[in-house]
Amino acid sequence: MPSKITRVNPARLHTPPGYHHVTVVEAGRMAFLAGQCPIDTAGDLVGEGDLRAQIDQVVANAMIALGAAGAGPGDVVRSVVYVVGDDRRALSAAWRRLTQSPLGPAFTTASTLLGVAQLGFPGQLVEVDLTAALPG
Repeated sequence: MPSKITRVNPARLHTPPGYHHVTVVEAGRMAFLAGQCPIDTAGDLVGEGDLRAQIDQVVANAMIALGAAGAGPGDVVRSVVYVVGDDRRALSAAWRRLTQSPLGPAFTTASTLLGVAQLGFPGQLVEVDLTAALPG
């Protein structure tokens, strides 16, 4: 049985910029992806100090991980984006790049964007955690 995903913005809450306050999943299986990092297949950090390059690598990695689970960006029901720093302009730029990428539909669901002090790899600026409802 395929999963049914319903995204809702309750009328008594503010209209969010591109995502939904509530995501409801009925039936089906779930995939919980590990935090997708800007690491290439050799295990090396991509784009040290370059947020745009790191986002592009995170998107590529997330697309591969979703595909391995039999899912796509439209099947994502929860995302958390971590960006190193507290500059709101950088956070907004990261959000725009992510939402305009091939992974963009993943961020129309229940999403959180956080500025953090640091991430796991030296020089890492971004990480994305995703949960998907698997079709079929």
